Amino acid sequence: MATESATDVFEEHRPVLMGVAYRMLGRVADAEDVVQDAWLRWSAAEHDQVREPRAYLVRVTTRLAIDRLRHVQSRREAYVGPWLPEPYVTDFGPTVPDTAERAVLAESVSLAVLVVLESLSPLERAVFVLREAFGFPFAEIAVTLDRSEAAVRQLAGRARKHVEAGRPRYEVDPAERRDLTERFLAAASEGDLDGLMSLLAPDVRLVGDSGGKAKAPLRVIETADKVGRFLHGIAAKGVAAPGAELCFRFVELNGAESLLLLVDGKPDSVFQMDVVEGQIQSIYIIRNPDKLVGLAP
Repeated sequence: MATESATDVFEEHRPVLMGVAYRMLGRVADAEDVVQDAWLRWSAAEHDQVREPRAYLVRVTTRLAIDRLRHVQSRREAYVGPWLPEPYVTDFGPTVPDTAERAVLAESVSLAVLVVLESLSPLERAVFVLREAFGFPFAEIAVTLDRSEAAVRQLAGRARKHVEAGRPRYEVDPAERRDLTERFLAAASEGDLDGLMSLLAPDVRLVGDSGGKAKAPLRVIETADKVGRFLHGIAAKGVAAPGAELCFRFVELNGAESLLLLVDGKPDSVFQMDVVEGQIQSIYIIRNPDKLVGLAP
């Protein structure tokens, strides 16, 4: 296989490799590093001996991601405050034409699911990502992880139960999410506490991620009363210095419409809501500047 041809093959499968690596690691930079390492392995491989390049590349990427995940998990134990995945601009491209497949990919990359995946072992997470997000057969996953098919099925069962317990599946109409997000923005901007409270589920949770580098709650805030008053307090104090130029934009991140706050043209915060039965069930606020670099206009 010529060098140019090998490059073409890798670029053809890059979106899948990036998708696997990001779902495994929850951070774009880590995922990009893994994909780059996979390219180095691929460029040095005997291509004539590789019968199925996609399977080979996914296998290499998954193993590299598992190794890196074991390393970063210890690093995250020292993280200041709650840890949330880095926002990921969702673009599944023309290779995913089927609406149902797009829904599965969006669900598997959602903030809520990625948060639950953090509590899985690296092997459980790999099995879940390969099986649930990309539909790989158990036999192929077994080869990828160098485990028996029976062991992989057991890992898949445990992972699925854990994810379903932490993130019950429900369908959210994008128009409904957009409407609630717009109403949330209006109520918060106007300091309308009653309006905010009417949008929140009684057991709503607010999770803020700053990494200690910006203002955000260092613990998860729960119940509508506490979350509503916290948001009302933010609106009253303001989120930026006096005179700063504020701009909100709707962007699709992690498969769901989100609010991006720009301060003087620079990304400052991301707000995303989980909606259940017409009410906001969870609010994720990401303010760690290291995780917002990729969202700069």
